[in-house]
Amino acid sequence: MNFAESQQYLFSLGNEVAAMKLGLENIRTLLTALGEPQTKYLKVHVAGTNGKGSVCAFLDSICRQANIKTGLYTSPHLISITERVRIGGVDISEEEFARIATHVRETAERLLADGKLEYRPTFFEQMTAIALVAFSEAKVELAILETGLGGRLDATTAANAEIAAITRIDLDHQEYLGNTIEEIAAEKAAIIHSGSRAAILEQTPAVMRILRKRCKEVSVKPRTTAEFLGQGFGLPKLGLLGDHQVENAEAAILVTEILRENFNISDESLVAGLENARHPGRLEYQGRYLFDGAHNVGGAKALVKFVTANEERPITMIFGAMSDKNVAEILAELSPLADKIVLTEPSNSRSLTYDELLENLPTGFSRERTFVSDSVEHAIEIAETITPDDGIMLVTGSLYLVGEVKSILKSQI
Repeated sequence: MNFAESQQYLFSLGNEVAAMKLGLENIRTLLTALGEPQTKYLKVHVAGTNGKGSVCAFLDSICRQANIKTGLYTSPHLISITERVRIGGVDISEEEFARIATHVRETAERLLADGKLEYRPTFFEQMTAIALVAFSEAKVELAILETGLGGRLDATTAANAEIAAITRIDLDHQEYLGNTIEEIAAEKAAIIHSGSRAAILEQTPAVMRILRKRCKEVSVKPRTTAEFLGQGFGLPKLGLLGDHQVENAEAAILVTEILRENFNISDESLVAGLENARHPGRLEYQGRYLFDGAHNVGGAKALVKFVTANEERPITMIFGAMSDKNVAEILAELSPLADKIVLTEPSNSRSLTYDELLENLPTGFSRERTFVSDSVEHAIEIAETITPDDGIMLVTGSLYLVGEVKSILKSQI
């Protein structure tokens, strides 16, 4: 397969969330047939509701400053699927991606034909295998893996990472992970296994009880940011915007302390890594646009706090969301920021229609200030027309929406 064919094949496997099959047997069988690529390097596995992508970005930046060859696997992508697999801070090339995707597909099809797989590996399972093989071939020293959904049954957990990191846990994806914070915490805590080293962001007592219980069950002594911060490390100016990045940076520092047992990471590399970290689509300014993929209530609150403290310009909000999100609460948090709102539908099978978004818009928000479109491209045109010269356009509610807007803007250059 060439790159276009490999991408088309992966997308044909179904939406990465809606078509996800939670479980590890399939991906483990596939990785075994691929030569156990995940055993060729040290791994950090990051799980949480909010902040896991930022912690991964901080860690990757810190380690590259220390001249450690890293592989970074994250999701979703914004513009190109190659963004999900980064080696030494650079996206995998389209040629390499296509070659490895072909190898993974052929291996999966052979296993399926031989009756060794229960089902054809999903989009996310094959993407995870592609990343792990790419890291092995590139001879990375450290792979940083962002959990896709949950933890216990997520394909990334099959990598059996030596270091587990837990970021902020909140309510999200309840239909898959459970309806209570305790149930969700248990799913994410399961990435901690016997023999692993655990770095845990200090959070609510209910969540900490679950995390500590998991550590006790697998005989792991956890290290928490609360304990570490007693040593008085002062943070530099962070490369990622928002007060909420402070706790993400603290989690990354804690993981760095664990990594120092394997690598030489100086304080200078740590500081430079924190200062130079980048995470596209998360509180990212681009001309008159501000992008932030706030897709749950916690993310929305963090966005509100940042905008309230840093923006006085009139705001037109371009908003879209997926069907499994608590849209009413998210819009209740975000709508007071906006002078005008454009509701739209990202090109994703899980997207809510603008009619469904309208039903969840707070009744106090004037309909005269509300605009709708089932086309993201048209939503951009509307926003640019109704936004005053001194205003900005805030794109939020979904990383899929952020990616689509960024892709459209890039094509217009």
